[in-house]
Amino acid sequence: MMKKKYDTPLAQAIADAYANGEDDETLEPIILVDENHLPQGRLESKDSLIFANIRGEREVELTQALTEERFPHFPTLYLNLTVSTMIMYHPDLNVNVAFPPTENLNNSITEFLSKNGKRILKCVESEKAIHLTYFFNGKQHSKFPNEDQVIIPSHETEDLTEFPEMKSAEVANTTINAMTDGNYDLIVTNISPCDVMGHIERKEVVGKAIHEVDEQLGRIVTSAITTGYTVFVTADHGVAESWLYPDGTIDTGHTSNPVPFLIISDKTSEIQLRSGGSLVDIAPTILEVMGLEKPKEMQGKTLLQNEISFKSHYVLLLILDGWGYNPDSYGNLFLEFGTPNMDQLRNAFPFTTLIASGPPLGMPEGTVGNSEIGHLHMGIGRRVVSDRVRIFDAINNGEFFQNKAFQEAISKARENNTALHLLGIISFYSSHGSIKYLEALMELAEREKLPKIYLHGMLGRRGEKPEAGAHYVNQIELKAKKMENIRFVSVIGRHWALDREKNWDRIQKTYDMLVHGKGKHIKDFQ
Repeated sequence: MMKKKYDTPLAQAIADAYANGEDDETLEPIILVDENHLPQGRLESKDSLIFANIRGEREVELTQALTEERFPHFPTLYLNLTVSTMIMYHPDLNVNVAFPPTENLNNSITEFLSKNGKRILKCVESEKAIHLTYFFNGKQHSKFPNEDQVIIPSHETEDLTEFPEMKSAEVANTTINAMTDGNYDLIVTNISPCDVMGHIERKEVVGKAIHEVDEQLGRIVTSAITTGYTVFVTADHGVAESWLYPDGTIDTGHTSNPVPFLIISDKTSEIQLRSGGSLVDIAPTILEVMGLEKPKEMQGKTLLQNEISFKSHYVLLLILDGWGYNPDSYGNLFLEFGTPNMDQLRNAFPFTTLIASGPPLGMPEGTVGNSEIGHLHMGIGRRVVSDRVRIFDAINNGEFFQNKAFQEAISKARENNTALHLLGIISFYSSHGSIKYLEALMELAEREKLPKIYLHGMLGRRGEKPEAGAHYVNQIELKAKKMENIRFVSVIGRHWALDREKNWDRIQKTYDMLVHGKGKHIKDFQ
């Protein structure tokens, strides 16, 4: 493939990196240098920083490194930065939050069952632990009384393709043992490979993941039938059921497809499931099976069309992470590789599909699902307007440009005669943000006429076509060239910047780029 030429320095450097075998996700840091070969736009004492990402759980570690005076995990300089974040990444961070939570997500199914004396077990491997704990519990960082969590460490490897099955067997074994013991009223289990491996551009790896999840599904359901648990089988979003774009290139992103939903119990012949439901309806349905009236906060409705008296009130919610539903065979790796256990269960037990994206889950029309939104809505049983909708509304009505957190960063930069830095994901659509956020912040910074404004980007391929990163970086660079005092000075792959499992060596690579200018140095075309 002929290397594409760009007329902006960072975009061209990224294109060169593609030609050398790098990709957006793991792109090594690239830094613009001046005529004296000195890195431009490094973070310095009393600078201001706006971190434009949303979602939040993967942004915590980098924010800690940039803000904590006694950061313990690798050498840092305490720069006394004024930092504003787009949303609240963690309540303990020393930052100003532009779009803080608007409501307390009380009475998630975990909290409600806990208050009613029921015992709950969460079983997941560490790669997806944050979703089954923090998001599923209504964005609560601490466990509730009567809630146990078994978090199985994921494989420690930079090459995820070494273990396509991940720790599925261990997760399944823990779940099976818990059902056998019968100590928990609700077990919530996440099996992760279909999502994690679905983001990798190797079909055989995705196929192995699908086979593994299907096998563990069969094992778990067989045990549930024996132990008397009613099983709900579903997913948070899809990936590999629509793995190709119409032009045949690989689409590693999440999808807007519905997800499967099955109920497996001794009342199979009596159960009738309604259609048109979404993930918010799962929690109310679990409570109905358990014989409990849902709390007033849960706006979701039961998926059962008829009243049934269940013999056992024990429930297992089995989340097959990333397993979407698509009857079309084009690009559908589930149909290509086969899922005999899922097929058998669908034929034997009540089945429907659930909406896992878009407005029913508080997201904009046409948007894809993600693990955060999926687990949140499964756990709280009601629709919550996403941060993405709130931010776009604020941009459209102008409130974004008067936001107090942004204005605090700007006023501190002006007061201290220091630089304002803008940091964020460079993607048309990512669960961590949008290029539109950075463009809006650039417009805000230009209005304020600060003398020194620097942009730092992170790239990630998920949901984008191959080599999309260079295209978007070029777009931002061209926009910056038209603006006074704004420079796009460094870029790195999101693999190094967005971590949630304490891989501090990755975060250090990003920190060293931002503060020390470590990485590949390139000359400014100007």
